Amino acid sequence: MHVVVAGATGFIGRPLCIALARQGHRVTALARHPDRAAVVLPPGIEPMAWDPARPGDWRQAVATADAVVNLAGEPLASARWTPAVKERLRASRIETTRAIVEAGKSAGRRDLVLLNASATGYYGDRGSEPVTEEAEPGSDFLARLCAEWEAEATKGRDQGWRVVLLRTGIVLGEGGGALPRLIGPIRLGVGGRLGSGKQYVPWVHLEDHLELIGLALNRDDLQGPLNCVAPNPATNAELTAILASILRRPAVAPVPGFVLRLALGEFAEALLGGQRVVPAVAQRSGYLWRHPDLEPALRAILGA
Repeated sequence: MHVVVAGATGFIGRPLCIALARQGHRVTALARHPDRAAVVLPPGIEPMAWDPARPGDWRQAVATADAVVNLAGEPLASARWTPAVKERLRASRIETTRAIVEAGKSAGRRDLVLLNASATGYYGDRGSEPVTEEAEPGSDFLARLCAEWEAEATKGRDQGWRVVLLRTGIVLGEGGGALPRLIGPIRLGVGGRLGSGKQYVPWVHLEDHLELIGLALNRDDLQGPLNCVAPNPATNAELTAILASILRRPAVAPVPGFVLRLALGEFAEALLGGQRVVPAVAQRSGYLWRHPDLEPALRAILGA
């Protein structure tokens, strides 16, 4: 297939482009800085400049592709969630997705496959309740953002497209993502659970996440939301204890909720809340995880 990837140089996008190319697909990597993309991506992957707010060759690439994987979006933890930052988070997701959908629609495409990023934050804080793809969205900022983000992607269904919404948890892997932020305080001996530590953390190993994207790409019967998480979620306290054990460092400095709220503002609620997410659609599809359990997954990543 010809697959266009938006957000192609990020922590997930880069290895995804490489994996797709190795599988024999033609890959066009949309990047705001194509010169940088040409350096970080291997030969055989076509970097292409794009700005969702402006026309360009990227629109023709979308119009002629068999599938588009849209991973674009400013990192949620990039800054304190001020009104201006929240608007940037929203624009980097909503407007980007809208531009991709409009490019495909304007070309009259009726057979496109769109895999669009989303997040398990869609569900809001659900405590210990098991949450499948059928659950309703939450009401906090992140949940509303995800719902609006998904609504833009699903407009492609009006054209007859197959649209899959990749509701992704915390992706754990080498070289980036959330893991450096998690292990940094523990390495320094000042780590500990966040708040009560009872909140569930939906997580997935990078290798499984890439394969779940591949599953969504190749299975014509899959559409709608797909929880991209491991089948065995862990609480924040369990995650912290496992990391401390692997790193052989203490984790005896819990961070009270009020301290997080003072330091991070509204973003703290995303850390203090949690979702016990169940990957029901992937399980029904027969997918077998390479890394279903947290401790072995972390040991594989950290070389322990």
